[in-house]
Formats: sequence, C-alpha cells, structure tokens
Amino acid sequence: MFDLLIIGGGVSGVSCALIVGSANQKPFASSKKIGLIAHQKASSLQEALFNNAYGITPGKLGSELLVESLEHLQTTYPHIHQIQLEKVLKIEGESGHFSVFTNKSVYQTKLVVIGIGAGNPFTIDGLEEFVMPHQKANPAKNRIQLQNTDHLVKDGVYVCGTLAGWRSQLMIAAGSGASVATDILTLWNEGNPVQVHDSIKK
Repeated sequence: MFDLLIIGGGVSGVSCALIVGSANQKPFASSKKIGLIAHQKASSLQEALFNNAYGITPGKLGSELLVESLEHLQTTYPHIHQIQLEKVLKIEGESGHFSVFTNKSVYQTKLVVIGIGAGNPFTIDGLEEFVMPHQKANPAKNRIQLQNTDHLVKDGVYVCGTLAGWRSQLMIAAGSGASVATDILTLWNEGNPVQVHDSIKK
C-alpha cells in the first residue's frame, strides 16, 4: 500500500515527487511510502527545446530533461519508488484505498496524483465523468482537462500540469506539480500549511 502514487514522469509529476520527496525528514512524512509511475513515451517533452525556462540552460532538449529529472529524483530522494515502463489503464476505489491498474500490475494507494498530458482521448478508465474540454488551450487542438478545484478532482485524487487546465509551459507545469505536493504535505501535517525549503544555512 502506497501512501501516495504519482502518475506521470514528466514536468508536473516529477516536480510533485521532488517536493514531496524533499520532506522525508519531516515527522509527518518520514514514514510515507511514495511511488512514481514514469511512463514517458507520449510526453510532449520528447520533441521540446527550451530557451525560455528559468534555471534551464538555453538549448536544453526536453528528451534530456526527461532522463535527467528522473536521475535527479533517484539520486536525491531514493526513497521514492520509481515504476518504469508501465502505463496506467484504470483507477478505481476511494480515498484511502485506490487500486491503480497498469498494463503489468495493480497497485494500492491512499492518494493519487495524475500528472500526464492533456491529449485527447483520456486513456485512464475510472475518471471519465471529470473529463472536459481544456479551458486554456486552443480549441482547434482538441485538448482535455480533468474538472478540479485547486487541483483536487475528488477526495484523494489530484491532478497537475496541463491536465489540470494549465497552459502548456514548462514552468507552469512545474509549479502546478509543486503546488499539489505542498497540498498533500499539508494534509499529512494535519492541515498545518507546509512549504519545504533547503538553505545553505542549515
């Protein structure tokens, strides 16, 4: 049983994992079992080139970021279990006990974060009632999003990145994933607001 399972190995999903992972010394997070399903084959980063993203060297390829970000996560926060080369097909259950079905296995988790792209059709069964046209994308692109309130789709299920209705910009997706992470950490901290910062003074 995972306490948190993040679906998506792109910008928003990995950003969420990095922030949650960085809280591993906090009493409310130290015992949590966290997983990331990092199926990246269809990621829009595969064809991306970045010249306008804060902190990223101009000319950086998205395909390089996909690899480097997971290496960063593994090296810095190895307690987060990375599940590679599996595609999520279905989510069922309720908060505290979800079953996440992939093409290879079934995982149990208390919370779910969905950080995949906004391509149409939505390929994860169990959340069809929340699928709607993307409100900030060009209608001609036929993008979709999951209906949500401040990233919360329903009790126990969060969405981040473009699938949450945000525009397709790397920094927006990263911030969306980080926002969800702090919401989950706040939940684990009995509702007391959480931000996680590193400092050279520590």
